[in-house]
Amino acid sequence: MRIPKPSGALWSHVDFLFLWSAQSVSAFGARITRTCVPLAAVLTIHASPASLGILAALSQGPGLVVGLFAGGFVDRSRRRHILIASDLLRAAIVLTVPAAAWLHVLAMPQLYLVAAIAGGLSVLFDIADHAYLPSLIGTAQLVEGNTKLNLTDSVAEIGGPALAGVLVQLLTAPIAIAANAVTYVISALFLSRIRAQETPAEHEAGGTSWRRDLSTGAAAIFRNRFVLPLFLMDATAPLFGSFFATLYVPFAIRNLGLSPTMLGITIGVGGIGAMAGAALASPVSRWLGLGPAIVALSFGGALFTMLVPLAPGSPNIATAMLMAAQFGGDALMVVVIILAASLRQTVLPNEILGRVAAVFKAAGGLCGVVGALAAGLIASEIGVRETVLIAAIGYFLAPLIAVLSPLRCLKSLTDPGVTRAD
Repeated sequence: MRIPKPSGALWSHVDFLFLWSAQSVSAFGARITRTCVPLAAVLTIHASPASLGILAALSQGPGLVVGLFAGGFVDRSRRRHILIASDLLRAAIVLTVPAAAWLHVLAMPQLYLVAAIAGGLSVLFDIADHAYLPSLIGTAQLVEGNTKLNLTDSVAEIGGPALAGVLVQLLTAPIAIAANAVTYVISALFLSRIRAQETPAEHEAGGTSWRRDLSTGAAAIFRNRFVLPLFLMDATAPLFGSFFATLYVPFAIRNLGLSPTMLGITIGVGGIGAMAGAALASPVSRWLGLGPAIVALSFGGALFTMLVPLAPGSPNIATAMLMAAQFGGDALMVVVIILAASLRQTVLPNEILGRVAAVFKAAGGLCGVVGALAAGLIASEIGVRETVLIAAIGYFLAPLIAVLSPLRCLKSLTDPGVTRAD
């Protein structure tokens, strides 16, 4: 694939470059952990589908818990400090896995605990990061900024899982997870170099509470005709995506016969697709229009996902189909993610972005827990392949929501009615 030449004003924005570097390093290591934790459960502890469902649920659940309480905290705090603290705490909790493996005491309860705590800190990081970007670079450069962040996230998707598969075969999954702790520390160091000063929002009249914060975020979502459908679409992603988070590894290894190395490479192909999508986000938005692009590409992504449950038991053919699903689906969906994030950050006031992101995360966490638990239970009753098929069909709900909403008529971020209410 031809990599586009550097362009855009953000190449000379030093503080953004530090943020970008921090996100890139952290994202690469996170892919290693995301791949290695379920592999450790499957290969080292021989976890059942129900246990993997609990593991995935505990990874998703913190989105609900942190989302309930963190939004107002993020909006009233210096967001860069939250990002640094989240990195350092994640490094500490991840290091407990190789330590337990070295002592020969690693078991599912510890993986559950690590998944829950690391997941909660990741949700807090994401909420703060989403709210921090507009104040750092301004709204005029949001598409470029989100594109660059997603581009390197895609590069991490290529290298992280592939490297994870190799490391698991060479070193075992728990030891491979240790690499992620180093990346979180490096990320924190990059964030510490940002020099832009933040001014936390003033305390609001009437005091604060997590219920008030949730109410503020939810009201902003339901009042905006563009953000509401994005919210509903975003909730379907973890609902059905958690089916894949729970079952993708055992499905690929046990049902399709892929090796850990081949599975890592297959997932990495999705990163190549996502990188292509990130590079094409702005052109596609201009060509189709922002809203129609969200509609069309959501539908296309769902079509590619159908290749996964349709893959046969032959490892070579199955690998080709999974690679096609990863490449095509990730390429289309990363464009949707970039455009949706830029739209949210444009139409909503900066001082409530944390609370809105928290509501998104809370809803996603709840749906993710429901989906993960349901995936484990359903797979135990009807089989893994059949459950993955249910998830693939569910992915068509998002484009249906988009096509029935005002998004289908939205051409660009400069259309009438798309204004920040600061």
